[in-house]
Amino acid sequence: MSDVTQTQATKKFDPEAFAMNLARAMESSGQALAAYLKPRENGELRDKPPNEIGEVVKTFSAVAEYWLSDKERSAELQMKMGKAYLDLWGSAVRRLAGEQAAPAIAPSPRDKRFSDPEWKSNQFFDFMVQLYLLTTQWAQDLVRNAEGIDAHTRKKAEFYVQQIANALAPSNFVLTNPEVLRETLASSGDNLVRGMKMLAEDIEAGQGTLRIRQSDPSNLVVGVNIATTPGKVIFQNELMQLIQYQPATENVLRTPLLIVPPWINKFYILDLKPEKSFIKWCVDQGVTVFVISWVNPDRTLGAKTFDDYMREGPLAAMDAIERATGELKVHTMGYCVGGTLLASTLAWLAEKRRVRVTSATFLAAQVDFTHAGDLLVFVDEDQISALERDMQASGVLEGSKMAMAFNMLRSNDLIWSYVVSNYLKGKPPSSFDLLHWNSDATRMPAANHSYYLRNCYLENRLSAGSMVLDNTLLDLSKVRVPIYNLATREDHIAPADSVLYGSQFFGGPVKYVLSGSGHIAGVVNPPSSGKYQFWTNDNIRDVALADWLKGAQEHKGSWWPDWREWLAGIDAEEVPAREVGTGALPAIEDAPGSYVRVRA
Repeated sequence: MSDVTQTQATKKFDPEAFAMNLARAMESSGQALAAYLKPRENGELRDKPPNEIGEVVKTFSAVAEYWLSDKERSAELQMKMGKAYLDLWGSAVRRLAGEQAAPAIAPSPRDKRFSDPEWKSNQFFDFMVQLYLLTTQWAQDLVRNAEGIDAHTRKKAEFYVQQIANALAPSNFVLTNPEVLRETLASSGDNLVRGMKMLAEDIEAGQGTLRIRQSDPSNLVVGVNIATTPGKVIFQNELMQLIQYQPATENVLRTPLLIVPPWINKFYILDLKPEKSFIKWCVDQGVTVFVISWVNPDRTLGAKTFDDYMREGPLAAMDAIERATGELKVHTMGYCVGGTLLASTLAWLAEKRRVRVTSATFLAAQVDFTHAGDLLVFVDEDQISALERDMQASGVLEGSKMAMAFNMLRSNDLIWSYVVSNYLKGKPPSSFDLLHWNSDATRMPAANHSYYLRNCYLENRLSAGSMVLDNTLLDLSKVRVPIYNLATREDHIAPADSVLYGSQFFGGPVKYVLSGSGHIAGVVNPPSSGKYQFWTNDNIRDVALADWLKGAQEHKGSWWPDWREWLAGIDAEEVPAREVGTGALPAIEDAPGSYVRVRA
């Protein structure tokens, strides 16, 4: 034990208080167990092995078959692991004897889990972290060096190994995390009382499943602290409400902007707090903004298809905008899967020879899924079929399942860091608008989600020209409107190389822009923050991302002003600002509307 731990323990540790707090923590853990069991006892939930368990077993069996099918290969594997452990043991013994000894392995300087100085200064914790890293490296090598398994199985195995390794990290347990242990001794276990209380509350909030709180929701209320840009709902149907925002300038661009957000999450990612709001910034820049706010569907909408989302989404919105403003054509913008729907809609319009769109902007959106990244781990015939069977029973995919899939792509940051902070250290999270939005998940209709997974991720039909939507064969090469195609450099959901590769399938001019940071922060990056950068390069044909970057020009700060300049270069004509809700479509209710307030 380090001197720091001993000093704090001697100074503050109270055995009686610790015993009392330990009893209280156990009582709260009992309440957590009761919250877990209650919906199962009432028949509201039925436990069954998750489909993912079968996938893990099947995947690891393929890897194990390679190593165990040859005795020499198996023996070599054991010897390699044994040698690594012996080297670690020898290093630890030399260090105990007072000698200088280089570590057998060291964590990455960027690994926040092991940033506390005691991971290095304390021999016990140093040994634990090296043992963990060596074992993780060995497991990863098992997958990496297994021959004869297909690329998809290998990718799944690598992903599952990483998830298991992240879960078993010594930083996730009280007795093997120096920060947590110091806090436990210093507070006489009060941190565990607070943590177990939060655990019980979070299981109860999840109605029998753990819903990890990533943000304090007390000061984050839609329409009060976030999503506050003034506007009105001027149209609605079963699938969406259309919001028109109040102008903030005397004149506005004649051509309005229609934003199609993802239905997997809620639209207010683009309208967080006012200083972060892309929608407010657009309004302040003299743009008439319309935004689709998708419904949070229940089982009654489970049969709604991708066709329905196009007809009742962007196509219905374009008709409503024409009635409200008199403008036949609109600028369009699609974020993530909203961009995939928008691209499909543009191809459908092109095939029908309907001229409704002046330009299109895609934000971290994919039209080709060859390089779709880690989400491909969840996509194959067996997994989609199993998911479809589950969705048939409920009519929808619960938003919590999709949210967990996204969180798993960065599980150390979005899962385990909160487990440690919330439940072991007993520290409630602070109010953070972005993470509050991230936890505000939405459900997805079974028919629509099945179509999307099969036609895009599994069969990659949109870019191939074989996707059929509303009885119409789609061809992206017929989409000839100017396109601003934004990717983000650290994106785990729509990888930058996937977005770049997809740019070549459109028939018109495409400006590919790469923003710093990831899927959210790279998009929601107001100029006033002075963060990050973006890169531009006109060469987008037959070029890999690394080569594209070599010839790219770097620009400091946000991409937003660059996009606004691009928009004006397409159509700079202005008209007097349009008052909301006074024309052919009177206001139904104030923004952000009622659809967005429905929580899963």
